[in-house]
Amino acid sequence: MDVRGARSPAMTDVAKLAGVSHQTVSRVLNDHPNVREQTRLRVRAAIAELGYRPNRAARALVTGRSQLIGVVAQNSTLYGPASLLAAFEQAAAEAGFAVSVGSVGRLDRESIAGAVERHLDQRVAGLVVIAPVASADDALEDMPADVPLVTIDGNPLRPHSLVTVDQAAGARLAVECLLAAGHRTVWHVSGPPDWYDAAGRIEGWRAALEAAGAEVPPTVAGEWSAASGYDAGRMLARMPEVTAVFTANDHQALGLLRALSEHGRRVPHDVSVVGFDDVPEAAYFIPPLTTVRPAFAEVAQAGLDSLLTQLADPDAPPERIVIAPSLVERSSVAPPAVRPVAPRPREPERRPVEQ
Repeated sequence: MDVRGARSPAMTDVAKLAGVSHQTVSRVLNDHPNVREQTRLRVRAAIAELGYRPNRAARALVTGRSQLIGVVAQNSTLYGPASLLAAFEQAAAEAGFAVSVGSVGRLDRESIAGAVERHLDQRVAGLVVIAPVASADDALEDMPADVPLVTIDGNPLRPHSLVTVDQAAGARLAVECLLAAGHRTVWHVSGPPDWYDAAGRIEGWRAALEAAGAEVPPTVAGEWSAASGYDAGRMLARMPEVTAVFTANDHQALGLLRALSEHGRRVPHDVSVVGFDDVPEAAYFIPPLTTVRPAFAEVAQAGLDSLLTQLADPDAPPERIVIAPSLVERSSVAPPAVRPVAPRPREPERRPVEQ
């Protein structure tokens, strides 16, 4: 019997081949003790012959949970977290799960605990916490041990399953792009200090400069906004030695571009700029922005897969999955301008002294 040519085999196909009910197949899949060993072996043989893969959503139902995944995320319009959430909802829908989003004003212990409690009341199959800030750490210590959990962009030292973008690798791509263009060093406008993303980007920026033997200038502290990029740009524009800037995100880069323009510093002729995030508008900045693109869809899919692995095997060890970003090259990077060398003053002509 082979049903694989037309469709994926279902539990009813396994039951028919093994000569048992689909309830018995379900008991075998869930290692229920009330199944005779001979029956168990017959069901396992049918599963192997058909190439049947258990429906993880159905398994969640067997364990008493719904086909619903609870997501805890900060109520934010920031491009990165919003993009991750949208990508996760799409991936979950394609896998047959609905998503319940618990939006919180702050990612602190009390707010996250309240959102988790509401999700547990809905009998969710598992939990995903988008936790890019340090304040979420305490709350993750309180997560129920019997509920599958994945954190996205969380503390890499936590024992829970984690999926994150390799922020340091992305920053290295940005810095190496600017150094390869001929710039002697790269200045950095950083993100908020309590964000793991910002810390990782600082780490990669510094490591790339040190590896190249380049000077490491001080960071310029910023937020995730165009306004903070503008403020940083007003300062950097007055410094003629600044020829290359890596901003922690594209919105900062937008503000930086305006400040440089207002001070007569042309991009990329006088200053080259690289951002991070590849927001949809980045291709339409003036000039179009070279930036680092995090693979948000890949991160979301990896997070979902990690959660489904826990649903299929509650004893599965925690995973740490790091997704590599890529560099999108546009028009905001160029070799540094050749500064005209001022001519040396001519020495006065010496006439011979008359005797």
